[in-house]
Amino acid sequence: MTIKEYTPQNFKSDQSVRWCPGCGDHAVLNSLLKAMAELGIPPHQMAVISGIGCSSRMPYYINSYGFHTIHGRGAAIASGIKTARNDLNVWLITGDGDGLAIGGNHFIHAVRRNVDINIVLMNNRIYGLTKGQYSPTSERGFVSRSSPYGTVEDPFEPAELTFGSRGNFFARAIDVDLANLTDVFAASARHKGTSVIEVMVNCVIFNDNTHKLISERVTRADRTIYLRHGEKMLFGAANDRGIVLEGLKLKAVTIGQDGYTLDDILVHDAHEPDVTLHLMLSLMKGDMPVALGIIREVEAPTYNDSVNQLVSSVRAKHSTLKMQELLMQGEVWEIK
Repeated sequence: MTIKEYTPQNFKSDQSVRWCPGCGDHAVLNSLLKAMAELGIPPHQMAVISGIGCSSRMPYYINSYGFHTIHGRGAAIASGIKTARNDLNVWLITGDGDGLAIGGNHFIHAVRRNVDINIVLMNNRIYGLTKGQYSPTSERGFVSRSSPYGTVEDPFEPAELTFGSRGNFFARAIDVDLANLTDVFAASARHKGTSVIEVMVNCVIFNDNTHKLISERVTRADRTIYLRHGEKMLFGAANDRGIVLEGLKLKAVTIGQDGYTLDDILVHDAHEPDVTLHLMLSLMKGDMPVALGIIREVEAPTYNDSVNQLVSSVRAKHSTLKMQELLMQGEVWEIK
């Protein structure tokens, strides 16, 4: 079957994009449109679902089926759509507040069930639409309009929450790296099962430069590592640094120093069923580089396929009844 060629323009709606100038959401939209075009799936076979928040305006800007739902419930709606219409390519657009606070329960169960949806989690560590309150991913001590003296809470790590929910696909990207962001989106759509893509997004109004150390060009090479399946875990401006495993801990080393060679550097295996190393990689911070790219990609049965197979098997064993016949089954009585 020949895949039809599409352009991002085929998936761009006629609506005016209403995000603040400089907001990272613009980059996410542009990369998503490019990824959709690469997939070769027509717009009428796409569905973009969202909850509430700045990120949740996305369905208006994409020429596809769309549903702007209520706060935190996008995962439930997306799960229902995919189960009822298994032929659709379903995207859930959410934020750190919408997806991990009021929508946290729906998030973990969509991941646990492995519904074949693509969850784009736009993480700017703030509630932007409601004007600057701290969110579930804001750092301890963060000063905001709802925490004027600093928060006394530790944040969620989206990767940790995903893996704790038995997630099989997790990727991370930054809004300023459009090429890799597009690749991650396309890969997530091709994966069978729940895909979670954490996009580190900047909010220029209420939390500017929140991801500065990993997003600025001058520091990005030394502060991030882009993981690719089957390749050595190398990073640095000169690509001379790498990740090794010493005992039960990961360590960043420089090749040629302290006796470390290229052979010592770990090779990334995104398909390893054991989640242990994937979790360690996803939680790297401090003196370690932040892991980007596809950290975990493991195949597993999907909820929507399993439900549809179950329905088909039951229908094959039982005749389909009409509504009146169903109502008249069992103990019934007539009132005269």
